[in-house]
Amino acid sequence: MSNLTLLNKADDSVLFETATAANGRLIGLITLNAPKSLNALNFNMIKLLTPQLKAWANDDAIAMVILKGAGDKAFCAGGDVVSLYHAMAQGEPTSLVEDFFTQEYKLDYLIHTFAKPILVWGNGIVMGGGLGLMAGASHRVVTETSRIAMPEQTIGLYPDVGGSHFLHNMPKSVGLFLGLTSASINCDDACFVSLADHFIDSSLYNTMLNTILATSWASTPSDNHRVLTNLLNQLNAKSADMPKGNVKANLDTIQQLGDLSTLQQQVDYLLSLNTDDKWLQRAQKSLKHGCPLSCALVSEQLKASKDKSLLDCFKMELGMSVRAGEVGEFQEGVRALLIDKDGAPNWQYKTLSDVPQTIIKSFFANRFGENHPLDDLDTATQK
Repeated sequence: MSNLTLLNKADDSVLFETATAANGRLIGLITLNAPKSLNALNFNMIKLLTPQLKAWANDDAIAMVILKGAGDKAFCAGGDVVSLYHAMAQGEPTSLVEDFFTQEYKLDYLIHTFAKPILVWGNGIVMGGGLGLMAGASHRVVTETSRIAMPEQTIGLYPDVGGSHFLHNMPKSVGLFLGLTSASINCDDACFVSLADHFIDSSLYNTMLNTILATSWASTPSDNHRVLTNLLNQLNAKSADMPKGNVKANLDTIQQLGDLSTLQQQVDYLLSLNTDDKWLQRAQKSLKHGCPLSCALVSEQLKASKDKSLLDCFKMELGMSVRAGEVGEFQEGVRALLIDKDGAPNWQYKTLSDVPQTIIKSFFANRFGENHPLDDLDTATQK
């Protein structure tokens, strides 16, 4: 495309470009450029993304922003937990772990509160930290290849990056089910559970971009939100039918979780399901082999965050995530899945009943006092 201007040249882990639209307004283009790691979000990428988004928020020439991943396999397969593992393995993990999650959550919050339209092209794999980037965007687009999950339970973590907020936006008990089982969902599911706004065929990306550049953009963000929504709806109409999902088909089964009074009963219910449904079977397998502490954290997280604001959810999650860097299950889960890749984590707490209540409560303690690292979040770009 001839009118693209590359803004950064020294570090290519994230590419920033601008393109000029029909009436001279600029479109900001961001590409997560680490296809070999499925565009996993590392600390350096976070440090590049935040200041550029802030600059564009305050640049009157920028009408909207598009965020995508390099290659066809993934938008972003998660946060760079391998780097966090090495920090935890050194025995003094708190500082780096706290810094990473602080900056990641600030970036996520910035996207949630960004005044101008942000379009996330959620093609391919969108997991964990990638979903944190996507969840807060104003226009979340999925394709027939989208595969979305919050798989933190498999590595001894919990659905963070704002999960405390967006899991409540789903139909009853679905957020709990996805958190407990790390179940993967597709484009149809994502739209059904309010994680996506538009479905467009992956082959239509260039058509979408060209249409955006052929548009005369307004000078006010609210007008541009409407313009972009109409444009994406037109492309949706040109797309094929969405592949059928699994959540809606199994909604009655999932929502029976809400009728059970304890987490142990909910887990026992899911594991005892006699089903031929392959998606539910995979969910059962993941739950069975996942981290019991993570299951307890998911349940308590959703209870504790029920009436919290978005900012308070992120504040709660930061305390939880720093604590996860201390307890050991997170380190062991990453080791088993991504370092040694033996698929056999040796959890400290083998079952739900083994998890002490004191450990669970320690994740929700006020560790920062009156000086929370997220208190200085910039709200100047809020919608």
